[in-house]
Amino acid sequence: MKKECDVVVVGAGPAGSIAAKFLAEKGVDVLVLEKKQEIGPPKRCAEGINIQGLEKVGLKPNPRWAVNEIRGVVMYAPSFKSVEMKFGFGYILERKIFEKFLAEEAIKKGARYMVKTHATGVIKKGGKIVGVKAEYMGEELEINAKIVIAADGVDSKIARSAGLNTQNKLTDYHSGFQYEMAGLKNVKKDMLHIYFGNDVAPKGYVWIFPKNDNVANVGIGILGKYSEDGKRAKDYLDKFISKHPEIFETASPIEINTGGVPVSSSVETFVTDGLMVIGDAAQQVNPIHGGGIAIAMNAGKIAAEVAAKAIKEGDFSRERLYEYEKIWRSTNGKKMEKLLRLRNFLEKLGDDDFERFAEILTGADIVKLTEADYGYLLKTVITKFPKLMPMATKFLT
Repeated sequence: MKKECDVVVVGAGPAGSIAAKFLAEKGVDVLVLEKKQEIGPPKRCAEGINIQGLEKVGLKPNPRWAVNEIRGVVMYAPSFKSVEMKFGFGYILERKIFEKFLAEEAIKKGARYMVKTHATGVIKKGGKIVGVKAEYMGEELEINAKIVIAADGVDSKIARSAGLNTQNKLTDYHSGFQYEMAGLKNVKKDMLHIYFGNDVAPKGYVWIFPKNDNVANVGIGILGKYSEDGKRAKDYLDKFISKHPEIFETASPIEINTGGVPVSSSVETFVTDGLMVIGDAAQQVNPIHGGGIAIAMNAGKIAAEVAAKAIKEGDFSRERLYEYEKIWRSTNGKKMEKLLRLRNFLEKLGDDDFERFAEILTGADIVKLTEADYGYLLKTVITKFPKLMPMATKFLT
């Protein structure tokens, strides 16, 4: 069977559905393919987002999917000395409902969706991308399109079939394991909780993201599949839980999520003739914490705006579509590159270094770091940590 549309979007996650919504609003004939039989499950993150991430794509918090309001983060050094950082408003999502909501909004604007439809590769004509091949319920499809938007997640099959290198380096790939747990105690509902330390999570961290008074996402991310001593992410998380009966004594898991998180800041390029790559497929995630919902949605919006103009002009070349990449790299991308350098610096620190920083840095200082403002950190290293100066110079200047 053959189908045609202006734009085919592969993947109905936040990036794909936001792109579809903005394209449909501009009168573009857009078709979204989702390989799963249901949009949303399985959950693939800790479900946090700040209010700015929603506002950038025209969304207002909805109690259907914005289930808990967050006002800041408590960060814990290896000794559990804490630093509290207030950042305004954020939310914990019920992501399974959120992704369906985004699809509903796109469909209201005129987008079409096909679930349980697996895009297997691109269609090329004269070296240019002109559509995708797909399988739907045992039926082979060819979907011709002026532009293909790959929003198909980590190690994007569609981008790779188009000849783009989206492979993650092992040094830019975190292994994640998460429980959604009920029955937690003694956790501030309006704060995120982040725990550092080589014994807690080597080159990573443990998180507790509350969803209500006694339910939270409790997870871990560590560099690579295994630590140097051969332990898995799950092993470290289980150990952390066992050491904190004051929080977990009456808690039990109600869901398990596992997977890899790209933390490189981006792939080499996002576009080629007839194709654009967005979201996790383009590794558009925060290199510090691996969060990517807001970044992915903003990329989807930018890509949609450029694609709509390209279709109106009848120009689907790489040169025309590159406007999307140029905009992203000059905004989100610039910040992500700086945060990648900060991540590389932080991964070199020992537990003693984290302890000393916890004694010196304030919540306001940490807010600056999350915005890739290194000025205060560099001054602190010069005056308080001279032994770290060569490393700080290497990564942060």
